[in-house]
Amino acid sequence: MRAVDTNILVRLVTRDDPEQVIAAESFIAKGAWVSHLVLAETLRVLESVYGIDARRRAIAVEMLRHHTSLTLQDPEVVDAALLHFRRKPSLGFSDCLILESARKTGHLPLGTFDRVLGKLDGAHGL
Repeated sequence: MRAVDTNILVRLVTRDDPEQVIAAESFIAKGAWVSHLVLAETLRVLESVYGIDARRRAIAVEMLRHHTSLTLQDPEVVDAALLHFRRKPSLGFSDCLILESARKTGHLPLGTFDRVLGKLDGAHGL
């Protein structure tokens, strides 16, 4: 299966460049894999470049998660991270993804200096 970079997902979500949207859709038509890093970078771009708020970024993750042509790395990890993110959007999606990736691999507790993240189950605030 093919893999996609951040800019492909950004085009699919924002649809701000018609030619690139067509190219992105064509590339993923037969299926494409999305790594956690690409997903996290995409959300950072949506926030910092496009000014998209946390609620709409969560919707974007859901759209990508259920896209018929995309396969997200460890979708159950993404789902669990999305739950945390919706409850505490101030964390940032990448923090939620880090915690849930650690949980899946059995590497808990996750040590952190982040006070909000440190309060979640599985994290240990230092």
